[in-house]
Amino acid sequence: MLTIDNISKTYGSFRALDGINLHVGQGKVFGLLGPNGAGKTTLIRIINHIIAPDSGSILFSGHPMTAEDVAQIGYLPEERGLYKKMRVGEQAVYLARLKGLDKTTAEQRLHQWFGRLEIDSWWNRRVEELSKGMQQKVQFVVTVLHNPALLILDEPFSGFDPVNADLLKREILRLKEQGTTIIFSTHNMPSAEELCDDIALIHHARVMLCGPLADIKASHQGLPLDRIFINTVQN
Repeated sequence: MLTIDNISKTYGSFRALDGINLHVGQGKVFGLLGPNGAGKTTLIRIINHIIAPDSGSILFSGHPMTAEDVAQIGYLPEERGLYKKMRVGEQAVYLARLKGLDKTTAEQRLHQWFGRLEIDSWWNRRVEELSKGMQQKVQFVVTVLHNPALLILDEPFSGFDPVNADLLKREILRLKEQGTTIIFSTHNMPSAEELCDDIALIHHARVMLCGPLADIKASHQGLPLDRIFINTVQN
């Protein structure tokens, strides 16, 4: 689905990414792991064409990535961006239409998703009335509503209690079963271990560890991912 070839990015004298090479498999959950400041968000912004790399290229399904390909991405950023004064349903329809859905289709899909996540009663509430976790659910729905081929989730469980985090995990795995390719960016190792097929650990702008999660765990005597993470960073 995605080939990241020798991507580098600097901001003044600070090197955010240094020759990143990654392959994200079709229909897989790919964990983009690393501590804060490692370069994960910079890479995600480059994939989404929010910023440009200094060097390197990205292939989407085997061809150089275009604006049309970006339209097939669903991106849930760590910093949420809902309009606080708008009503939930009104805003969700508006954002869905920005993704190319007509009003009728948007409303139909939204009610399906709102019902699945048990948030139909929020339709006429203002966003500012919702908790952080409630807003997170709404933004997740808006992110996946246009059935993206590639879904990028940046710390998607931030603000969730364990029950709602588990609900979202089930929905992520359901989307994977339907063929969606998912990049899951986090520094939460237990969640990554639970969800990911493949992982890449980025530290100080470079890929320190990359490959199928099962193979990586086997090569580290079955250690939990958080311990593998610490050992790799310290070495």
